[in-house]
Amino acid sequence: MLGYVVGLGRGDADRCLVKVSEMLREAGVSMAGAVQFNIETDPAYKCQMDLHILTGADVVRISQDLGTLSQGCRLDPEGLERAVGLVASALEADPQVMILNKFGKQELDGRGFRPVIGEALGRGIPVLTAVAPGNVEGFRAFADDFGQELPAEPETVMDWVRTQIDG
Repeated sequence: MLGYVVGLGRGDADRCLVKVSEMLREAGVSMAGAVQFNIETDPAYKCQMDLHILTGADVVRISQDLGTLSQGCRLDPEGLERAVGLVASALEADPQVMILNKFGKQELDGRGFRPVIGEALGRGIPVLTAVAPGNVEGFRAFADDFGQELPAEPETVMDWVRTQIDG
């Protein structure tokens, strides 16, 4: 009940999850979660990262501009926690599936969307997420036997979601 895609190119997993969320919406499937859109800016700066909350029109910026010479993490923890709160509250509507943009370093450390993933799985809601290649080992330790790797192909991921929903 915990599917994940590993994107090998920049933005591959994001684009896959966005496409799957669009296909699910068109099919009338109720969802909770967030998908990521990266906004490219000046080439001297890294992109801006926005999470689009799937249960409404909320868009939450989760990146912060640290300047062109910055080498540190650009994640805005306050933005991420705001998104986590919005997604967590959407569980009360008992969605058919949850899509989360990423199981990243915050989740590996027990923060971010990790508690929401546990809550959704505890309610029997299938969860779909993306994992960066460098985080796959840590994700697999977290997921144990619940994780199923899927190719970053929207049609294949849709088949997985349908199987999880239909039982």
